[in-house]
Amino acid sequence: MGGNQLRKPGRAMRSRTGAKGQSSRWAVVLAGGQGMRLRGLIQQVYGEERPKQFAVLTGTRSLLGQTLDRAGLLMPGERTLVIGMAGQMGYMAAEIRRSQTGPHVLEQPRDRGTGAAILLSAHWIGAQDPEAIVVVLPSDHFVGDDEAFADHVAAALDAVERMPERIVLLGARPTAPETDYGWIEAGEPLSGSGASPIYAVRQFIEKPGQAVASRLLESGGLWNTFVFAARAATIVEAGRAHLPALHERLARIASFAGTEHERWALRQGYELAPRASFSRDVLEQCPERLGVMPLTGVSWRDLGTPRGVLETLEETGSRPPWLAAVRAACGATGRS
Repeated sequence: MGGNQLRKPGRAMRSRTGAKGQSSRWAVVLAGGQGMRLRGLIQQVYGEERPKQFAVLTGTRSLLGQTLDRAGLLMPGERTLVIGMAGQMGYMAAEIRRSQTGPHVLEQPRDRGTGAAILLSAHWIGAQDPEAIVVVLPSDHFVGDDEAFADHVAAALDAVERMPERIVLLGARPTAPETDYGWIEAGEPLSGSGASPIYAVRQFIEKPGQAVASRLLESGGLWNTFVFAARAATIVEAGRAHLPALHERLARIASFAGTEHERWALRQGYELAPRASFSRDVLEQCPERLGVMPLTGVSWRDLGTPRGVLETLEETGSRPPWLAAVRAACGATGRS
């Protein structure tokens, strides 16, 4: 699926996408995960092992469909990039047909982790728009208020206009010492952050142990939502500094972006590329590059586990027909 396929006209934007004279803004939707921890739940719901981002678990739209709707509040389709995975394009095509906007789709030939997905996106966008600012949106989240969430994202993009050297993360207020999330220890407010305060990051800790998570909860740490804004060039530079071998392979792909040779270049680039986690291998290594904006007034949860899905359904009062059977199965096996 090439970069210009499956395109439909974008709807009108509700919020700012960059004023005249500003850098253009892009959304990157991460949609290539395997969702291993939700495999059992989705097997019960669908009778097949579809990736979680293509499943309807909350509301009436798949997780990817909901994420595309949120992206559509901020960006037109021509400045939205969905990065998927080989073997998932049948599901992807169905989702794009249902979407109100017609994004670009990039198919990764292999799973090389979030490091490759994010750095490839930054290289691809930067090759076409060197001044681009991007927001990265994972496609496995529950968001309680899309409008308020879009306002936070727009504020983070505005902050990057003023602080182009920063990667601005959205941090959620924690409710438990969760060990499956990244944690952010915020520092002092950054000058020039605007009406929505942005804080320096003292430390970024990916999936800490229980004792560290408890300490961070007590000291006012934030959960990393993995939603962040940054210049494409800043992401590329972070990859060059912290993942040089992966950066070198992905940089070679950039010159083929949007051409008939894009698929070939992707296969070649990914063949021997190392696997990497963007959180652990980049964000955790460069807290001095980061800023964090607290996500306030918006319910948020990572739907990465059956427990997260069931808690979200309970809180929202949703009762899909499969809920009782899944709850009983999760209770019987003790899965979380």
